[in-house]
Amino acid sequence: MSQAPQKTPAEMLATPVQYVKGVGPSKAEPLARLKLRTARDLLFFFPRDYQDMSELKAIADLQEGETVSVCGTVAEVDLRNTGPGRSLLAVLLQQDEHFLRALWFNQPFMRQKFETGRRVLLSGTVKISGGRWELVHPTVELLGDNEEPPSGRVLPVYPLTEGINQGAMRRVVLAAVEEYSQYLDEVFPQDFLDAQGLWPIHAALPQLHAPTHADSLEPARRRFIFQELLVLQLALAIRRYKLTHDRKASPLPVTAKIDARIRRLFSFKFTDDQNRAIEEVSRDMAREIPMNRLLQGDVGSGKTVVALYAMLNAVAQGKQAALMAPTEVLARQHARTLSDSLASSEVRVALLTGSLTIAQRRRLEEQITANEIDLIVGTHAVANMMAQDDVPLSNLGLVIIDEQHKFGVKQRAALKQGGLDPHYLVMTATPIPRTISMTLFGDLDVSSLREKPPGRQPVHTYLADDSKRAAWWEFVRKKLGEGRQAYVVTPLVEETENWSLASVEQTFETLANGELADYRLDLVHGRLTSEEKETAMESFRQRRTQVLVATSVIEVGVDIPNATLMTIESGERFGLAQLHQLRGRISRGKHPGYLTVFASPQTDDSQARLAAFEQTNDGFELAEIDFNLRGPGDLFGARQHGLPPLRIADLHRDEEILQEARRVAQALIAEDPHLDHERWALLKKMVLVRYGKVLDLVDVG
Repeated sequence: MSQAPQKTPAEMLATPVQYVKGVGPSKAEPLARLKLRTARDLLFFFPRDYQDMSELKAIADLQEGETVSVCGTVAEVDLRNTGPGRSLLAVLLQQDEHFLRALWFNQPFMRQKFETGRRVLLSGTVKISGGRWELVHPTVELLGDNEEPPSGRVLPVYPLTEGINQGAMRRVVLAAVEEYSQYLDEVFPQDFLDAQGLWPIHAALPQLHAPTHADSLEPARRRFIFQELLVLQLALAIRRYKLTHDRKASPLPVTAKIDARIRRLFSFKFTDDQNRAIEEVSRDMAREIPMNRLLQGDVGSGKTVVALYAMLNAVAQGKQAALMAPTEVLARQHARTLSDSLASSEVRVALLTGSLTIAQRRRLEEQITANEIDLIVGTHAVANMMAQDDVPLSNLGLVIIDEQHKFGVKQRAALKQGGLDPHYLVMTATPIPRTISMTLFGDLDVSSLREKPPGRQPVHTYLADDSKRAAWWEFVRKKLGEGRQAYVVTPLVEETENWSLASVEQTFETLANGELADYRLDLVHGRLTSEEKETAMESFRQRRTQVLVATSVIEVGVDIPNATLMTIESGERFGLAQLHQLRGRISRGKHPGYLTVFASPQTDDSQARLAAFEQTNDGFELAEIDFNLRGPGDLFGARQHGLPPLRIADLHRDEEILQEARRVAQALIAEDPHLDHERWALLKKMVLVRYGKVLDLVDVG
């Protein structure tokens, strides 16, 4: 009888998870919820943390401030409400005649983990409170009746789902490592491993999942962190090479004559930062390869001036330019600003948004195709037009994308044309932390504007609680009486839009019938139609309205110089970058701005964020503070940008490794732009599988 054919390593790694030792059909279902479907998935299911069980302690031997693990039996469980949306869970752990109390604030879901009489293992930093040992927000591991707590080892802590506990997850992953890790390929040549001081994969993977001692964990983790960041940086370096070598653009050099003609249209001198950015943009546009530059500027630093200079250079050379904004409110404002600035010139500006009728859109497309329009301003409708084969934009010389982070890497990769490409300038008023810049924007050159134009007035920022409301509204009424205007901003809570709408409408009603009853108020929020929003903004712009109550729809770009007052409600619900953007709305004119944030921070991080916001107006400094406080999670926004999330690397913690990976990636691509040498075959495959589609690298393969 013939034997079954031997499976290849790839087939072994693709073994369905239920056939891995210790899994079976019952555990396969919860594992699938964690996207663990094959043996390979288990191998690369990285621990989110580790417990050092060499510090397993008896309650009687605890010392203040120690980080320890304590095993005991649940004696009491008490969950109580402490206010609207707030709760306290207290669990009393017994160990012989000694007790320890564990506390969780605002985590009522933890209640289901605990039953009286259940043995558990708690890990955290202990302190004395009220004469009793206490752990706040410890990690929890449930133990079986006869299960001994592990000791003397460093244990991995994995993400879990209902139906599988930590002990079972450890056993399953370890079984996969023991049976299947032998089938993994090493993607790095030996001399590369030696040069970078990296452990080979067959040494590193077992130590990552089951460290024999604490000293072996760090080099094992470094191997996979470096690999993950190198793969990302290689993808970005390849994309950058493609953009600068595989595509062609019309060179649009700025002559002395063009420069003088453009500058005559402005009634003010440019700042040194603006001049430097204009020089960098002009140098890029003079080349036969498409410019791919990020212009990041602090609020009020004058990015639009640089953008307009670049657009006028394109128009002066017979090309069209397009400016894309994330919202229709901002697109309309850009169109108005450009039309006003160019009123004395022959430059023709058109607005293209999703709210145009079919007939209006068709007419506009005909004008654009016939070169009867010079500057096209719009929302993502511009990108949609660029993607249409039947609307040739063959004369498009420059595309500017405003508020780049709202579009994302995926959309940027899609903005390409056959034949000659336009030059690209992407702008953001949200300064980007260094490590984010090296990842999300690693394919772009970067120009930064920190300097404010002369004459910009300061914004006085205050944090306040309810006791200061009466005094604040009295001050607002005084300033309104002097002719100023005011914003009142309420938070948008995406998960509960109805709540948000009720909140902004309730704030409007309360003020209209109370503190601001004698003034003209209006309301703007995301549920309004484009026309309704524009009507509300125009009324405020024309000073028919004195106070605009809004959600953060006014966060980006809205430019009304006479509005110098802002009240932000529930400030703890806003991110630091968002607060800074909002503050930028009241620093546009000749009068100083005044901002009060009413907030009830519930956490130390929230308190620190608000304190930083009150103390500094520097957006670049705030971006780094925000990154240090919150980590990369919210800022990285991988899903929004179309990039797969990082599995083991942490951009905040691993900044040094990121910089090293970036240097190595750039050196490799400078030497071998498409990683065509056979020594990089496996590494190249990994890059293309992970990032090929999202970064438009497919033709590299």
